[in-house]
This record gives sequence, structure tokens and C-alpha cells, in this order.
Amino acid sequence: MTFSIDKTDGAARAGTLTTAHSTIKTPVFMPVGTVGAVKSLDAVDMMQILGAQIILGNTYHLYLRPGSKVVKELGGLHGFTKFNRSFLTDSGGFQAFSLGKISKPDENGIKFKSHIDGSAHYFTPRSVLDTQYDLNSDIMMILDDLVALPAEKKRVELSIKRTIKWAREAIDYHKFKQSNGEGLTQNIFGIIQGGTDEAARKFCAEALCEMPFDGLAIGGLSVGESNQEMYDTVQAVMPYIDAARPRYLMGVGTPEDLVENVARGVDMFDCV
Repeated sequence: MTFSIDKTDGAARAGTLTTAHSTIKTPVFMPVGTVGAVKSLDAVDMMQILGAQIILGNTYHLYLRPGSKVVKELGGLHGFTKFNRSFLTDSGGFQAFSLGKISKPDENGIKFKSHIDGSAHYFTPRSVLDTQYDLNSDIMMILDDLVALPAEKKRVELSIKRTIKWAREAIDYHKFKQSNGEGLTQNIFGIIQGGTDEAARKFCAEALCEMPFDGLAIGGLSVGESNQEMYDTVQAVMPYIDAARPRYLMGVGTPEDLVENVARGVDMFDCV
């Protein structure tokens, strides 16, 4: 993957992101295809009518149904959907978070029960990457520990501790897989947590920027804070995120939020 910044206007920037499947002009909004495809639209609609450059697929849902091995047998997400441009897949961490009482994070991952049949499952930094290797997405997201806002300081501190630990495990595992010839065209993004606490965000951002991620995401926003708190948090964390890598604000995509956060230097967005 390559990323270049073509023009800037204040903190805003226009760039070019190139994956094994397509070239993407940023800033970019990624339509959400929960199980690979956007509801009611096929690949032709997405490419020719909407002009989508990249789709976000949901690891949690694809893992449960139809199963990542089925998708792999059909040629990964590109063969499964016939969308021949880029895919980004999330880690499933947000869905595990949103399940509430039927999910429980611990030091090594997230235990949860399927919303389909109640069966028990466990996501770890390695297992969510294994699922994404099967999906053959162009950009894979790491597992992170997401908390609802407002949150107590101790819970935020635990979140960034876990997220940094899981980030190290993920990047080491990705290096190992690539050294064995797997996932060679796949890229990996880290996720910065820290709630609305500037010091926590700074600590997490600096830790992840030391790791060789292909891009960095701001997670843990649009989960209960006000719009202004979101904007202030993005503004505060931006100086600590490597400007040479693409910046992705997760789960944010209203027209107003796009404008406000592009102005703050964000390159990638998604929203259902």
C-alpha cells in the first residue's frame, strides 16, 4: 500500500491511497457492507452508480455468517461480492462492545455470544486477523478495547493499556504471517483509544505510532459524546498521529461531521 498527500489546505489534505485492488482518492467515505455488500445494492451499483472506491466489511458478521472460510473458498470478499475495488474490514470489536451484557473483554480478548444462536465465541488479536486473512481485505483493523462515553478514568486507562498490548500482538503476528508468505497484499491499521481525555489519547497515539502500522485510526468516538467533544478530541489527538500515514475516523459519517473532521486532517470515514 502507498499513500501520498497531493494537496493541503490548513490541516485538511487531499491524497492518494493505493492498494492491490484500486487507487483511492482521499478524503474518502466508505459505505458499510455489513456482510460484504451494501444492502439492496450489487457490485455494479456500487462501482458505476455510486462510484464507491472502497467498502467496509464487518468481520463480526462475516465470521458468524456465512463464515470466513466460506468467503475464502469463494475468492475472498472480492470473489464473494464481485466488487473489484478495495475492501477495509473492521475487527469486530465495536460489535462485541455493542452487544453489552452478552460480551466481556478481558486481558487477552473479548468473549461474546452470537446474536444469531447464542453460541459462545472469543475474539483475540490473532483470531480477528486470521478471519481477515480469509476475507482477503485490503486493509485490516486490529482488535481494540472500546468503551462507551462518558467513562471513568480507570476504565479509559484500562482500555488504552489493552489496546496497546493487543496492537503489539497484532503487528507481531502480521509480520510473522507475511514472513511465511501470507497476507502479503494486506495492510494493517492501528486504532487509537482514550475517550475524550487528551492525555490518554496522546499516550495511545504515540505508542501506536512507534509500531509499523500502514495507517492509524481514531476509535472510540461517536459512542455517546457530543459532536463538539468529538471535534475537540480529534483536534487534540491529530498532532500526535504520523502525518505520513492515512488517518481514519471510525464510525463517523454525517455530512457535518465529514466537513468538520476533514478540516482537522482526517482522510477516511465510515458510517451506517
